[in-house]
Amino acid sequence: MKLTYDPRYDIAYLRLHEKAGREVDTLRLSDELNVDIAPDGTVYGIELLNANEQLRGEDGGNLILVNEAEGKRREIPLLK
Repeated sequence: MKLTYDPRYDIAYLRLHEKAGREVDTLRLSDELNVDIAPDGTVYGIELLNANEQLRGEDGGNLILVNEAEGKRREIPLLK
């Protein structure tokens, strides 16, 4: 899994799987959210448009990783 952000276009992309030549369709769910999905239903990625605003959200621009089994939490700043 990989999260990328391009500040020039204010777009973030959460890649779940490499496309590597696979045919995927992009579903536009809203003006700010696209999902790349294969015919078999596999989700390849999630694109956030106007990402700066969306990534700030309630968590102040931090990516919060939670290991539910161990009760551990880690915050990673995404934006300045």
